[in-house]
Amino acid sequence: MDRISGLPNELLVKILSSLPTKEVVSTSVLSKRWEFLWMWVPKLKFGMNHYEADLPIRDFITKNLPLLKPHVIESFHLQCFTKSFQPEDINHWVDTTISRCVRELIIDSYDLSCVGKPVALLPSSLYTCKSLVTLNLTGETIIVDVPRTASLPSLKTLELNRVAYSNEDSLRLLLSYCPVLEELIIDRIGDDNVKTLVVMVPSLLRLTLPIYSCYGYVIVTPSLKYLKVRSPYGEYFSYLVMHMPNLEEAKLYVEQNLEKLLESITSVKRLSLSVLVDIKSMYHNGIVFNQLQHLKLHIYCDNWSKLLVRMLEDSPKLRVLKLLVDDDPDFDDDHEHVSWKYNDETSVPKCLLDSLEIFEFAGYTGRPEERDFVSYIMKHACHLKSSSISRLSRYILE
Repeated sequence: MDRISGLPNELLVKILSSLPTKEVVSTSVLSKRWEFLWMWVPKLKFGMNHYEADLPIRDFITKNLPLLKPHVIESFHLQCFTKSFQPEDINHWVDTTISRCVRELIIDSYDLSCVGKPVALLPSSLYTCKSLVTLNLTGETIIVDVPRTASLPSLKTLELNRVAYSNEDSLRLLLSYCPVLEELIIDRIGDDNVKTLVVMVPSLLRLTLPIYSCYGYVIVTPSLKYLKVRSPYGEYFSYLVMHMPNLEEAKLYVEQNLEKLLESITSVKRLSLSVLVDIKSMYHNGIVFNQLQHLKLHIYCDNWSKLLVRMLEDSPKLRVLKLLVDDDPDFDDDHEHVSWKYNDETSVPKCLLDSLEIFEFAGYTGRPEERDFVSYIMKHACHLKSSSISRLSRYILE
């Protein structure tokens, strides 16, 4: 310990910054040399849960947070999974970190005594914080209430998990005050006061969000490079998604018709598509993925070959195909499949003749249609370098 104590303060603070705050504070009892060293650490994470006596922690934060030495707080992470925390405490702590030029603010707040009854926890100063680069808000007890004077000129990453909004326009208004926003992650609760989710952010590079039934969606993100969409419920929603010319990667987990969404991502280079719906008219003719090189396709339906042949025909530059078929063999005879065995030689997809190099087939059960498809790939993929076939039965979209 004496050798470590001899290190410069700057190095010791850097080491302490990588440890949990509880452990960092405990070093104050080691010696006089360490008594106040923890107060220079610019990264803090506090947790309060309903299984522990949270009053001492709350008092500790209230007393010591204003006494921290750094002029800039790099990160403040607060977890409140408790019945007894006071909203005004969180309001005060957030306000204090903002006054100290906080760069990353993470608030996980669940009041277990009144789940589903939001309480306005956060001060208005949050929405005018010039130093804030990352903001992560989680919990049904948080209301996003954006004042007209809001301005977040440095915010690049925004994550809103199961929060509520003060009105229909709160989210759109918040996004409009983030001129350099690059990443947006949204998860929603059943009733968050927003019926039409509007994301119009010219600077946005990464977007993750769910699409639920009974809601509307407007997405205008011309600079987007990464898109992840999960749509686990129903078909009864409306959405407008503008073309994304710079999109490099998309991950789509859907249960409904994809046509409008696929039209907007035709420039994508890497696509993970997980489809849990009977595929009869997934998308119309004329949608071509001219830049698509890597396709991961999970199809959970009986006429899986219909979508597959469309994707192969419409992806002329495809280099990697990873396929998982997870259909129900009990209904196999009730659906029309592509006849790979007798497919016309003149209609072989261009990607098989010119570009496909890697082929993986998971969930293979050896049924005739599967055997014919594998034979078809091996026969026509002129540039194939590697292939694998396995009986892996489950796949989760990453």
